[in-house]
Amino acid sequence: MRFLLLALLCLLPASVLPAVPPTTAPAPAPMLASTWRGGLAVDAFLVSEKLDGVRARWDGRRLWTRGGAPIVPPAGFTRGWPSQPMDGELWAGRGRFEEVSALVRRSSGDARDWDSVRFMLFDLPAHPGSFARRVQYMRELVAKARSPTLAMIEQRRIATTAALDAELARVVAAGGEGLMLHRADALYRPGRSDALFKYKPHADAEAQVVAHLPGKGRLEGRLGALQVRTPDGRSFRIGSGFSDAQRADPPPIGSWVTYRYSGLTSKGLPRFPRFLRIRHELPPADP
Repeated sequence: MRFLLLALLCLLPASVLPAVPPTTAPAPAPMLASTWRGGLAVDAFLVSEKLDGVRARWDGRRLWTRGGAPIVPPAGFTRGWPSQPMDGELWAGRGRFEEVSALVRRSSGDARDWDSVRFMLFDLPAHPGSFARRVQYMRELVAKARSPTLAMIEQRRIATTAALDAELARVVAAGGEGLMLHRADALYRPGRSDALFKYKPHADAEAQVVAHLPGKGRLEGRLGALQVRTPDGRSFRIGSGFSDAQRADPPPIGSWVTYRYSGLTSKGLPRFPRFLRIRHELPPADP
Protein backbone atom coordinates (compact mmCIF):
# COMPACT_ATOMS: atom_id res chain seq x y z
CA MET A 1 0.00 0.00 0.00
CA ARG A 2 2.84 2.38 0.88
CA PHE A 3 4.49 1.86 -2.51
CA LEU A 4 1.14 2.39 -4.27
CA LEU A 5 0.67 5.73 -2.51
CA LEU A 6 4.19 6.82 -3.46
CA ALA A 7 3.52 5.91 -7.08
CA LEU A 8 0.31 7.92 -7.10
CA LEU A 9 2.06 10.94 -5.58
CA CYS A 10 4.65 10.84 -8.35
CA LEU A 11 1.84 11.16 -10.92
CA LEU A 12 0.40 14.29 -9.32
CA PRO A 13 1.37 17.74 -10.66
CA ALA A 14 3.85 19.67 -8.52
CA SER A 15 1.21 22.30 -7.69
CA VAL A 16 -0.81 19.85 -5.60
CA LEU A 17 2.03 18.00 -3.91
CA PRO A 18 2.48 18.71 -0.19
CA ALA A 19 4.99 21.47 0.57
CA VAL A 20 8.44 20.42 1.75
CA PRO A 21 9.21 21.96 5.14
CA PRO A 22 11.97 24.59 4.98
CA THR A 23 15.39 23.58 6.22
CA THR A 24 16.50 24.83 9.61
CA ALA A 25 20.04 25.73 8.50
CA PRO A 26 21.62 27.01 5.30
CA ALA A 27 23.46 24.81 2.83
CA PRO A 28 26.05 24.19 1.61
CA ALA A 29 28.63 24.51 4.38
CA PRO A 30 30.89 27.57 4.08
CA MET A 31 34.22 27.71 2.31
CA LEU A 32 37.02 28.44 4.82
CA ALA A 33 40.35 30.19 4.26
CA SER A 34 43.82 28.81 4.89
CA THR A 35 46.78 31.01 5.88
CA TRP A 36 48.78 32.50 3.01
CA ARG A 37 52.09 30.69 2.77
CA GLY A 38 53.77 32.50 -0.11
CA GLY A 39 55.51 30.86 -3.03
CA LEU A 40 52.29 30.87 -5.06
CA ALA A 41 51.65 32.80 -8.26
CA VAL A 42 50.00 35.99 -6.98
CA ASP A 43 48.53 36.85 -10.37
CA ALA A 44 46.44 33.65 -10.29
CA PHE A 45 44.35 35.14 -7.48
CA LEU A 46 41.76 37.86 -7.00
CA VAL A 47 42.53 39.96 -3.93
CA SER A 48 40.22 41.79 -1.52
CA GLU A 49 40.42 43.37 1.91
CA LYS A 50 39.74 41.02 4.84
CA LEU A 51 36.86 42.73 6.61
CA ASP A 52 36.56 42.67 10.38
CA GLY A 53 32.87 41.80 10.37
CA VAL A 54 30.52 38.96 11.25
CA ARG A 55 30.39 36.29 8.59
CA ALA A 56 26.84 35.62 7.45
CA ARG A 57 25.10 33.50 4.85
CA TRP A 58 21.91 34.26 2.98
CA ASP A 59 19.93 31.21 1.85
CA GLY A 60 17.58 33.18 -0.40
CA ARG A 61 15.11 33.93 2.40
CA ARG A 62 16.98 34.21 5.70
CA LEU A 63 20.32 35.18 7.18
CA TRP A 64 22.43 32.73 9.19
CA THR A 65 25.73 32.81 11.05
CA ARG A 66 28.56 30.61 9.84
CA GLY A 67 27.65 28.12 12.57
CA GLY A 68 23.99 27.89 11.48
CA ALA A 69 22.31 30.18 14.02
CA PRO A 70 19.58 32.46 12.63
CA ILE A 71 20.24 36.21 12.35
CA VAL A 72 17.20 38.46 12.76
CA PRO A 73 17.83 41.89 11.17
CA PRO A 74 15.23 44.69 11.23
CA ALA A 75 12.23 44.43 8.94
CA GLY A 76 13.15 45.52 5.43
CA PHE A 77 16.90 44.98 5.86
CA THR A 78 16.93 42.20 3.23
CA ARG A 79 14.23 43.65 0.97
CA GLY A 80 15.15 43.28 -2.70
CA TRP A 81 17.99 40.82 -2.12
CA PRO A 82 18.46 38.01 -4.67
CA SER A 83 16.65 34.75 -3.98
CA GLN A 84 19.82 32.69 -4.18
CA PRO A 85 22.51 31.78 -1.62
CA MET A 86 25.10 34.45 -0.85
CA ASP A 87 28.16 34.42 1.40
CA GLY A 88 29.42 37.64 2.96
CA GLU A 89 30.20 39.77 6.01
CA LEU A 90 27.87 41.95 8.04
CA TRP A 91 30.12 44.99 8.35
CA ALA A 92 29.79 48.54 9.66
CA GLY A 93 33.35 49.75 9.04
CA ARG A 94 36.86 49.07 10.26
CA GLY A 95 37.21 48.52 13.99
CA ARG A 96 33.49 47.98 14.63
CA PHE A 97 33.37 44.20 14.97
CA GLU A 98 32.11 44.18 18.57
CA GLU A 99 29.26 46.53 17.67
CA VAL A 100 28.08 44.32 14.80
CA SER A 101 28.59 41.14 16.80
CA ALA A 102 26.32 42.49 19.56
CA LEU A 103 23.63 43.38 17.00
CA VAL A 104 23.74 39.89 15.49
CA ARG A 105 23.33 38.25 18.90
CA ARG A 106 20.27 40.33 19.74
CA SER A 107 16.85 39.19 18.57
CA SER A 108 15.33 42.64 19.00
CA GLY A 109 16.39 46.23 19.41
CA ASP A 110 16.35 49.61 17.75
CA ALA A 111 16.38 49.25 13.95
CA ARG A 112 18.44 52.42 13.74
CA ASP A 113 21.39 50.52 15.26
CA TRP A 114 21.60 48.67 11.93
CA ASP A 115 21.73 51.84 9.82
CA SER A 116 25.47 51.56 9.12
CA VAL A 117 25.52 47.77 8.67
CA ARG A 118 25.90 46.34 5.18
CA PHE A 119 26.02 42.78 3.90
CA MET A 120 29.33 42.76 2.03
CA LEU A 121 28.99 40.00 -0.54
CA PHE A 122 32.08 37.96 -1.41
CA ASP A 123 30.85 34.64 -2.84
CA LEU A 124 27.96 32.63 -4.28
CA PRO A 125 27.92 29.08 -2.84
CA ALA A 126 25.43 27.67 -5.37
CA HIS A 127 27.01 29.16 -8.52
CA PRO A 128 28.71 26.43 -10.62
CA GLY A 129 31.36 28.61 -12.24
CA SER A 130 34.88 29.72 -11.37
CA PHE A 131 35.48 32.48 -8.84
CA ALA A 132 36.21 34.94 -11.66
CA ARG A 133 32.78 34.17 -13.15
CA ARG A 134 31.16 34.41 -9.73
CA VAL A 135 32.70 37.86 -9.23
CA GLN A 136 31.21 39.06 -12.50
CA TYR A 137 27.80 37.68 -11.57
CA MET A 138 27.98 39.18 -8.05
CA ARG A 139 28.52 42.61 -9.55
CA GLU A 140 25.43 42.12 -11.71
CA LEU A 141 23.34 40.91 -8.75
CA VAL A 142 24.26 43.90 -6.58
CA ALA A 143 23.62 46.37 -9.40
CA LYS A 144 20.23 44.81 -10.12
CA ALA A 145 19.16 44.65 -6.45
CA ARG A 146 19.90 48.36 -5.84
CA SER A 147 19.60 47.67 -2.11
CA PRO A 148 21.19 50.13 0.36
CA THR A 149 22.11 47.19 2.63
CA LEU A 150 23.77 45.00 -0.01
CA ALA A 151 27.23 45.73 -1.40
CA MET A 152 30.15 43.75 -2.76
CA ILE A 153 33.71 43.48 -1.52
CA GLU A 154 36.03 44.81 -4.22
CA GLN A 155 38.03 42.08 -5.95
CA ARG A 156 41.03 42.88 -8.12
CA ARG A 157 44.16 41.39 -9.66
CA ILE A 158 47.60 42.06 -8.20
CA ALA A 159 50.55 41.10 -10.38
CA THR A 160 53.51 40.57 -8.04
CA THR A 161 54.42 39.61 -4.47
CA ALA A 162 55.94 43.07 -3.94
CA ALA A 163 52.67 44.72 -4.99
CA LEU A 164 50.73 42.35 -2.72
CA ASP A 165 52.88 43.26 0.27
CA ALA A 166 52.45 46.95 -0.52
CA GLU A 167 48.68 46.51 -0.62
CA LEU A 168 48.77 44.66 2.72
CA ALA A 169 50.76 47.51 4.28
CA ARG A 170 48.29 50.08 2.91
CA VAL A 171 45.23 48.24 4.27
CA VAL A 172 46.76 47.64 7.70
CA ALA A 173 47.91 51.28 7.97
CA ALA A 174 44.32 52.33 7.27
CA GLY A 175 43.01 50.17 10.12
CA GLY A 176 42.18 47.02 8.15
CA GLU A 177 42.90 43.44 9.19
CA GLY A 178 44.62 42.14 6.09
CA LEU A 179 43.85 40.61 2.70
CA MET A 180 42.00 37.66 1.21
CA LEU A 181 43.31 35.85 -1.89
CA HIS A 182 40.99 33.62 -3.92
CA ARG A 183 42.12 31.60 -6.94
CA ALA A 184 40.32 33.04 -9.95
CA ASP A 185 39.76 29.60 -11.51
CA ALA A 186 38.50 27.88 -8.31
CA LEU A 187 35.03 26.43 -7.88
CA TYR A 188 33.16 26.86 -4.58
CA ARG A 189 34.15 24.01 -2.28
CA PRO A 190 32.82 23.81 1.32
CA GLY A 191 35.37 23.37 4.09
CA ARG A 192 39.00 24.45 4.47
CA SER A 193 40.32 25.35 1.04
CA ASP A 194 43.69 25.50 -0.70
CA ALA A 195 42.20 28.03 -3.13
CA LEU A 196 41.24 30.68 -0.53
CA PHE A 197 43.82 32.35 1.73
CA LYS A 198 43.96 35.03 4.40
CA TYR A 199 47.08 37.20 4.55
CA LYS A 200 47.69 39.20 7.73
CA PRO A 201 50.79 40.70 9.38
CA HIS A 202 50.00 38.96 12.69
CA ALA A 203 48.60 35.61 13.71
CA ASP A 204 45.32 35.32 15.63
CA ALA A 205 44.15 32.36 17.71
CA GLU A 206 41.64 31.40 20.39
CA ALA A 207 42.05 30.36 24.02
CA GLN A 208 39.73 29.72 26.96
CA VAL A 209 39.78 31.93 30.07
CA VAL A 210 40.67 29.88 33.17
CA ALA A 211 41.42 32.66 35.71
CA HIS A 212 41.42 36.43 36.31
CA LEU A 213 44.73 37.71 37.66
CA PRO A 214 44.48 40.91 39.73
CA GLY A 215 46.17 44.09 38.63
CA LYS A 216 48.80 46.04 40.51
CA GLY A 217 49.64 49.72 40.76
CA ARG A 218 47.27 51.76 38.60
CA LEU A 219 45.38 48.55 37.79
CA GLU A 220 44.77 47.63 41.43
CA GLY A 221 41.19 46.45 41.89
CA ARG A 222 40.82 45.61 38.21
CA LEU A 223 41.98 42.90 35.83
CA GLY A 224 45.72 42.62 35.44
CA ALA A 225 45.81 39.67 33.06
CA LEU A 226 43.83 36.69 31.85
CA GLN A 227 45.16 33.20 32.47
CA VAL A 228 44.12 31.25 29.38
CA ARG A 229 44.46 27.75 27.96
CA THR A 230 44.66 26.83 24.28
CA PRO A 231 42.67 23.92 22.78
CA ASP A 232 45.84 21.78 22.88
CA GLY A 233 46.38 22.46 26.60
CA ARG A 234 49.07 25.19 26.63
CA SER A 235 48.62 27.80 29.35
CA PHE A 236 49.81 31.43 29.34
CA ARG A 237 48.79 34.96 30.31
CA ILE A 238 47.30 37.78 28.25
CA GLY A 239 47.98 41.12 29.92
CA SER A 240 47.58 43.73 27.18
CA GLY A 241 44.99 44.88 24.67
CA PHE A 242 42.22 45.55 27.21
CA SER A 243 40.25 48.77 27.51
CA ASP A 244 39.53 50.21 30.96
CA ALA A 245 35.95 48.96 30.65
CA GLN A 246 37.16 45.43 29.84
CA ARG A 247 39.52 45.46 32.82
CA ALA A 248 36.60 46.46 35.06
CA ASP A 249 34.35 43.77 33.55
CA PRO A 250 36.66 41.09 32.09
CA PRO A 251 35.66 38.14 29.91
CA PRO A 252 34.01 35.49 32.13
CA ILE A 253 35.92 32.42 33.23
CA GLY A 254 35.10 29.64 30.79
CA SER A 255 34.57 32.01 27.86
CA TRP A 256 36.74 31.95 24.74
CA VAL A 257 38.76 34.92 23.56
CA THR A 258 40.68 35.78 20.40
CA TYR A 259 44.23 37.04 20.88
CA ARG A 260 46.89 38.31 18.50
CA TYR A 261 50.54 37.33 18.78
CA SER A 262 53.88 37.70 17.01
CA GLY A 263 55.37 34.26 16.55
CA LEU A 264 56.24 31.70 19.24
CA THR A 265 58.74 31.64 22.10
CA SER A 266 61.39 28.91 22.51
CA LYS A 267 58.85 27.09 24.69
CA GLY A 268 56.23 27.18 21.94
CA LEU A 269 54.02 29.79 23.61
CA PRO A 270 52.57 32.84 21.81
CA ARG A 271 54.97 35.79 21.84
CA PHE A 272 53.50 39.16 22.94
CA PRO A 273 49.86 37.98 23.12
CA ARG A 274 47.31 40.83 23.02
CA PHE A 275 43.60 40.53 23.72
CA LEU A 276 41.36 41.24 20.74
CA ARG A 277 37.80 40.23 21.66
CA ILE A 278 35.49 37.70 23.25
CA ARG A 279 34.77 34.93 20.76
CA HIS A 280 31.05 34.14 20.72
CA GLU A 281 31.34 31.61 17.88
CA LEU A 282 34.51 29.58 17.53
CA PRO A 283 35.93 29.09 14.03
CA PRO A 284 36.61 25.55 12.77
CA ALA A 285 40.07 24.29 13.68
CA ASP A 286 42.80 24.21 11.05
CA PRO A 287 43.48 20.67 9.82
